[in-house]
Amino acid sequence: MSDILSLAGKRIVLLDGGLGTELFRRGFPQGGCPESWNFERPDIVKEIHASYFEAGSDAVLTNSLGGSSIKLSCFGLSSRAYEINRKAAELAASVRPAGRFIGGSMGPVGKFLKPQGDLDEAELEAAYAEQARGLHDGGADFLLLETQYDLREALSALKAARRSTPLPVFATMTFDRKPRGFFTIMGNTPEACFRDLAAAGAAGLGANCSLGSQDMAALTGVLRPLTALPLIVQANAGRPSLSPEGKVVYSQNVSDYVRFVPEMIKNGANIIGGCCGTNPDYIRAMAKLVRS
Repeated sequence: MSDILSLAGKRIVLLDGGLGTELFRRGFPQGGCPESWNFERPDIVKEIHASYFEAGSDAVLTNSLGGSSIKLSCFGLSSRAYEINRKAAELAASVRPAGRFIGGSMGPVGKFLKPQGDLDEAELEAAYAEQARGLHDGGADFLLLETQYDLREALSALKAARRSTPLPVFATMTFDRKPRGFFTIMGNTPEACFRDLAAAGAAGLGANCSLGSQDMAALTGVLRPLTALPLIVQANAGRPSLSPEGKVVYSQNVSDYVRFVPEMIKNGANIIGGCCGTNPDYIRAMAKLVRS
């Protein structure tokens, strides 16, 4: 089976859409630990992965975004970090069709490094290394450091993941659009993020979350000149708001969302997918555009 980097050099690679979106649709409670369902409701996690493969995804991301021991400590699950991540990869791999891929999702730990917070780099790297090993041992084909908002944390995560597994490691930062351009909430610029992450050995770079597809298409044009590596973009389904029933809804429906996908591709994206608010219907529509 060709690796995902080889595939991205030949055609557009399609990732999945929002995993949390689909968990909530199936009854996952607000404020809970999504990764706990890898053991409590594995049938639902597998069903979601299978639905994205059926919709046309070349790769799906594991249910492990908050799977670091630091993040899991909020739910009393820090001691189970390795097995939770291994199980996350095993569930996705169990429904993988031939020729498709499993990406190990690794999100931010939810705490800040010193001096902004009380976290030191050694503790952070140890948590990411443990998570990466679990995902690798469960069958992930690559790792994706996603929704990263602090370049220092992303660099620590990249170092740990590369040191502890042989898997290619991609990194996507989350940027907001400001009058002066695109920045993370820590003030990191795309130029600084891409320069430092590439130097640290990232196999691919990009952006996910925060932005709807129109702004993400514009950001793609900013990012492409900054790297020769595969470029990954995963937009939200627009801006979130609360419905009268208290549910989170997003401003972009499928047709509005996908009309900006050709611009993402024109602007140089190699790997595309959806983020918060997207579901298999969005991926199915994106697959039609990509395959054509």
